[in-house]
Amino acid sequence: MTKNTHSDLKSDLLVAILPHVAFDGWTEAAFCAACDDSGIDQKLARLTCNQGALDLAGWFHVMGDQKMISALKERDMSDMRFRDKIALAVRLRLDSVEDKEAVRRGATLFALPHNARLGAGLIWGTADAIWTALGDTSLDVNWYTKRASLSTVYSTTILYWLGDESPENAATWAFLDRRIENVMQFEKIKSQLRANKGLQNLMRGPNWVLSKIKAPTSNSLNDMPGFWGQS
Repeated sequence: MTKNTHSDLKSDLLVAILPHVAFDGWTEAAFCAACDDSGIDQKLARLTCNQGALDLAGWFHVMGDQKMISALKERDMSDMRFRDKIALAVRLRLDSVEDKEAVRRGATLFALPHNARLGAGLIWGTADAIWTALGDTSLDVNWYTKRASLSTVYSTTILYWLGDESPENAATWAFLDRRIENVMQFEKIKSQLRANKGLQNLMRGPNWVLSKIKAPTSNSLNDMPGFWGQS
């Protein structure tokens, strides 16, 4: 079975399962109903999604990332501040969602202890997709810190968004701007500390250790968080 066949089957099953997720969640019952509705044999479906509905929940998230990347490529961001580019990417990511209830059910699914690692990996994958789309060239520890910070911003924003009933999600976008401002203030403090001559000798050892941390190579990306479920 080719990679494209796997992707096509997942996409067909995803379309079929979404109407059931609102009522049954990302469950075995919803997965079986999706197989019946799509006409895909369950044995074949499980070759593609060996974790059933959990795999489709992950695929739903990954497809949202792809929509966001496509939308970003269509935008002219040449005159935008970098913080505004980040905000735009997160907004486009949330705007890509056509079924908010599916996201709500997914948040519940990935909050379960045995699924938490997968959920965190998907959030990391979104942060990586945004930074990569915006042309991040970090090769050192900053590769990790940028994605960790954005993962926190994105995950808190999406939780706020799930409960937002304001017109056109205005409250969510204000919340997002505040979270990005928090990150910018933290980065400003870091720069001030690095410029402090009194701390330079004290930080020489930790800085040497951090200098040895490198961004992952393309060959090791599949072992990174966030790359689960994308084959």
